Amino acid sequence: MSNKRTSFEEQQFDDYPNYNLLITNDMLATTVAYKDAWQNCLSQIQSKTTAEEFAQWFLPIIPLEFDGSKLRLRVPSKSFVDRIEQHYIDVLRPLIAESFGCQTRLCYAVPKSEQQVIPSATDNAAQAVPTRIDPAKIQNPIAIPGINKTISRVPSNLNYNYTFENFIEGECNRLVRSASMAVAVNPGSSTPFNPLYIYGDSGLGKTHVAQAIGNEISMRHPELQVLYVAMSKFQSQYQTATIEKNIPNFIHFYQGVDVLILDDIQELAGKPGTQNALFSIFNHLHMSGKQLVLISDKPPVELKDIEERLLTRFKWGLSAQIRIPDFETKIKIIKAKAARLGANIPEDVINYLADNISANIREIEGAISSLVANTSFMGRKITISLAKDILKGYISLYQKEITIEQIMDTVCQMMNIDRERIISAERTREVAIARQLAMYLAKQMTKTPLTTIGQSIGGRNHATVLHSCKTITNLMETDQSFKQQVEEIERALSV
Repeated sequence: MSNKRTSFEEQQFDDYPNYNLLITNDMLATTVAYKDAWQNCLSQIQSKTTAEEFAQWFLPIIPLEFDGSKLRLRVPSKSFVDRIEQHYIDVLRPLIAESFGCQTRLCYAVPKSEQQVIPSATDNAAQAVPTRIDPAKIQNPIAIPGINKTISRVPSNLNYNYTFENFIEGECNRLVRSASMAVAVNPGSSTPFNPLYIYGDSGLGKTHVAQAIGNEISMRHPELQVLYVAMSKFQSQYQTATIEKNIPNFIHFYQGVDVLILDDIQELAGKPGTQNALFSIFNHLHMSGKQLVLISDKPPVELKDIEERLLTRFKWGLSAQIRIPDFETKIKIIKAKAARLGANIPEDVINYLADNISANIREIEGAISSLVANTSFMGRKITISLAKDILKGYISLYQKEITIEQIMDTVCQMMNIDRERIISAERTREVAIARQLAMYLAKQMTKTPLTTIGQSIGGRNHATVLHSCKTITNLMETDQSFKQQVEEIERALSV
């Protein structure tokens, strides 16, 4: 095949060995017969894929034409074709042959808007529509009058590392993820989630899922202009527009966007000018069937110093909350982070971390990075004791109310010693070790003063407590079996 392109509409690609790939803009009429055959294929594909895979990669496909030897399917973009060919062609090929005939050739039709993303090589370079401009221009997008007409593409400001594939789903965020995927598949007026308002505390993944929406839309619908903007940037742009007396062009620029993702919407508080501009932008986009995604740390009803007419519009679609991850979700997060770092963290350590870390997702991931880095540099095996020692200054652990009484009862039970012997004057080795261990654990796991610890465990003084702690620490460093016994007692007290 010649490398020269005569026209984009008839361009054929030969880098797909399974089928000839035809990129076309010709949207021909369909017939009931082959549509029924395609529905039969979909029914069988649904049984061979997960519900999410089916919704993400097969429901968007539209059959356009079957002439007896060639089946033409409309797909959102060329990158969509790449995904089908790489991951699902072995499922699709036999079903096409069964429903349409063994000699059927499969062709993919990409919408006309794809022409803007992959222009013809013979086009005049000066006439090509740019897909990227200098990111600095986004700081002052109103500098050119009628910018929405003269520049059709601007940087999306998306971080392409944020995707649905690496967003850890759990009970705490399932509604948000499901609604976000629905928006990404069918943005705008075709979904009831417009605007999609996502809220939750800092560090729980709001920005991740918001940018995942933008990245998914960009992949599925490359003809749409997606723009992610933090409210601080939006406010800065508005201030520049005010100084340069270009507020109408500022508003027109944002009204030309197809998908607008605004982060930290709570920062609108107390800024009436910016609120007024956003009101005009919101109304235009919503009435035009464009998609809005709003991110905040509070639900709409808790936002302060924001005009009621804006708050009302924030409630038009779906408000969904991301909550603090539950135990099962934290397990998934820890395992995923460890896998990315190539670290082998024992199950008991993973469970310990998930049970005790009370931080948000961002801090959980940071804590795992710290743990892995420390163990790697120190050359030590990851254990609960080591994890606790390294992480205690890095993360917040649940402060469980552990008393000296509980510590003594647990030590006596697990070392098979009567409690009366621990508080007595007996100096046999087994009793002395149990007494010293109780003092050590009381110092480590409670905020009780040393003098009180000594008085509670046999009427000893604070110097005896310090000596006991030093003795237990030395034993743990030299006796591995004793160290394991101490860790087991710690786990029992932490439950």
